[in-house]
Amino acid sequence: MTVTLTDTVQPSTADLLTGVLLGADFRREHGFWRRLIITEPFRRPVGGTPEERLALAYDRLRILNRSLDSGARLAADPRALAALHEWLGPVDPALTTVAGIHYSLFLGSLLDHDAGTDRDLSDFLGMRRIGTFLCTEVAHGNDAASLETTATYDRERDGFVLHTPNAGAQKFMPNTSPAGGPKTGLVAARLLADGTDHGVHLFLVPLTDDVQALPGVRVRRLPARMGSPVDHCLTSFDRLFVGRDSLLGEGRGLGGDGEFISTPADRRRRFLTSIGRVTPGRISMSACAAGSARATLAVAVRYGSHRMVSGARGAGQIPVNAHRTHHGPLASAMATVFAMSLLHRRALDRWERRTDADRVEAERLVAVAKGWITWQARSVIVECRERCGAQALLENNGMTELVTGIEGAITAEGDNLAVHAKAAADMLFAAESSSGNPSQDAADGTGDTPAERTPGELADPRFLGRLLDAVEDIWFTRARKSALGAAQSDPLARWNAASGAALRGVEAHAYRQAAEGFAEALATLPEGAARERLAELERLFAVRWVARNSGDLLAAGHLTAQQVDELPGATEELIAAVAAHAPELVESFALPEELLADWPIAGPDYADAYDDPKGPWHPASAEPSPPTAP
Repeated sequence: MTVTLTDTVQPSTADLLTGVLLGADFRREHGFWRRLIITEPFRRPVGGTPEERLALAYDRLRILNRSLDSGARLAADPRALAALHEWLGPVDPALTTVAGIHYSLFLGSLLDHDAGTDRDLSDFLGMRRIGTFLCTEVAHGNDAASLETTATYDRERDGFVLHTPNAGAQKFMPNTSPAGGPKTGLVAARLLADGTDHGVHLFLVPLTDDVQALPGVRVRRLPARMGSPVDHCLTSFDRLFVGRDSLLGEGRGLGGDGEFISTPADRRRRFLTSIGRVTPGRISMSACAAGSARATLAVAVRYGSHRMVSGARGAGQIPVNAHRTHHGPLASAMATVFAMSLLHRRALDRWERRTDADRVEAERLVAVAKGWITWQARSVIVECRERCGAQALLENNGMTELVTGIEGAITAEGDNLAVHAKAAADMLFAAESSSGNPSQDAADGTGDTPAERTPGELADPRFLGRLLDAVEDIWFTRARKSALGAAQSDPLARWNAASGAALRGVEAHAYRQAAEGFAEALATLPEGAARERLAELERLFAVRWVARNSGDLLAAGHLTAQQVDELPGATEELIAAVAAHAPELVESFALPEELLADWPIAGPDYADAYDDPKGPWHPASAEPSPPTAP
């Protein structure tokens, strides 16, 4: 028997780290989107008015749709929707917004509610009509359960009359103008039948043709939103009649005789079902923020390597990235970007594996991750913009849209503060009800035993992990103590007393979850350079958070005074280690060179973008000198 030995190419350090950032199956999961964004229709345009850029976004949406094997399959797959946002977000935020609304909120909700029905979706799958989602109102955002748009059952016509009763009930910010083509919306409205309020349901409603709003529908463009141009509008209804089949879910609860029966529990369940696409939407917002932060950091690291400045006396020109004041913030941002990506994938994986028993915890992790990741992305993107100076303020260098666009992600699918406040309340009061003696925990300022507070070594990731656990415990213990000290008969007073510390506890929870993501990823890597790079990032991420909380950890006995004194030095050592490998770490982001080429400052010849063919440095452009007087 003859055996032929074939050399197997080992993955590079960058390839291994790409698997950490994007998942072990990243080529299948992300390959389509990486290829799509470097095709000509998606290359970065130069200039254009807001209306031209909006038209381009809708043109690209149709091109994207033609590229899919199935729009319905995309809409039903949270992982694919997340990948869409992760790659399209840095390229065209307006496209990402309208694509997310059409596929996730609109088509996804139709598929979720009407599974097994014969509703014809061909107009939406073929993009002959673009879908949008109308839930929030001028006066009702995070309290969407209180929205006021009504859908009154008309027994004689066997349908519903949609109506906007006051200015505060106008639907706020959906993309409902005729821009991009005819629109159909899913409208969240309060179903009224025979004088009884049966809660919020979704109704499928044609809104516009390709020129104007349809009769009974009023659409007004809102002022321009900061960031990428999207046709955000105010939308209202003037006694618009729609048929029985417009109610999603086979007219769920509506009998053949027009009787509608529901209980308060049914109404709450139906409302939660109506907004069920919020959770996949939050996953997509996290993905968009992580992708945008990675792209911005990649540009900043590359620019810092070829932007030359004067060095020390006699040293000549050196890259600006040689200075610790420049590469230090970028190294810290690198650790944060890896943490963001790992937490995003952790929340996505947890959501996909959820069961009925742990659904609430999975939803909470998605919500916490969305708030933390989008806030961290803003900090990273702003830092990178500043490190690239005035040139990063120019639109052609790609950062300004991302600086302003991240604000939309912070507010979309639930304002971050409101989302974190709900998570904080859930975690705080769940801990209260499950604790055997919460007042005793509060009395000593910790939630653990003295043995668990034994100091370890700052170089030990396990010890750093225990410190991150301790920070979370400290803040929730303080929150419980504050709640216990408030008037027990006044729930709002209890929450107001506890909310500040509880929100800090949620922030600490996000840091701990991200740190656990690092630990899990490290366990998958073989010994070698990739594992060493990720370990450095893991420690830098943890040490910076520990340093921010060192006073509390010292007071609670988790750190010694000497360790607190050592934290700045440990941080500086890790910054130097991460900065030394920044270009290789950026390579692991797997950003196509064609994409980076569309942002001039990402390349070493960025000055060529400012070349003037008629400039005096071009000999052919020199004008003859005027004659001199005799």
